Amino acid sequence: MSESKGMPPRATPDDYQAKAQAGAVTVAAEFMEHSVPTPQAIYSTEDYVVVEAALFGPPEARTRLSSGDFSLRINDNKKPLPSQPYEFVARSLKDPEWAPPTEDKSKSQTGISSGKKDTGEPPLAVVHMPIERQLAMEQHVKNAVLLGGDRALPQAGLLFFEYRGKAKNINSVELIYTGPTGKATLTLQP
Repeated sequence: MSESKGMPPRATPDDYQAKAQAGAVTVAAEFMEHSVPTPQAIYSTEDYVVVEAALFGPPEARTRLSSGDFSLRINDNKKPLPSQPYEFVARSLKDPEWAPPTEDKSKSQTGISSGKKDTGEPPLAVVHMPIERQLAMEQHVKNAVLLGGDRALPQAGLLFFEYRGKAKNINSVELIYTGPTGKATLTLQP
């Protein structure tokens, strides 16, 4: 896979759901629930929630970025969730544009026993997403993550937090930034 590029930031911090000051830097963010938006496509994950975050500063501003500077508090939980690397998320990504091929019921049965009671139906085959499509999806997400290191501002990207619950059960969301420029807490819309 090639080098990550990062996600282009929106025009201003006001283009995000919430914003807050952390020293001379403005942190802006939007809660995406279980959606994983990239410039190429929107994917989903049942195991993580996603925040699109951006940092803006004065002209010529730079800062050291790390996804580890961010955590997420869901439903006023005392312990915020740490940001997770995209490599963890890749295993749970789904492409809503892809569906496994439908099985042709007119094909003859193989006669191989699955050990289950014979219902007259052949056993269901496990169908995986084609590897080329899976690799492209992973590359799109890798290119959309918030890049780490010393960066010129503005910078934007996706942050991932492990949460297997349903989005409809989320009543409150706070993104917490604790980085080299200061601290900020953003109240996001669930």
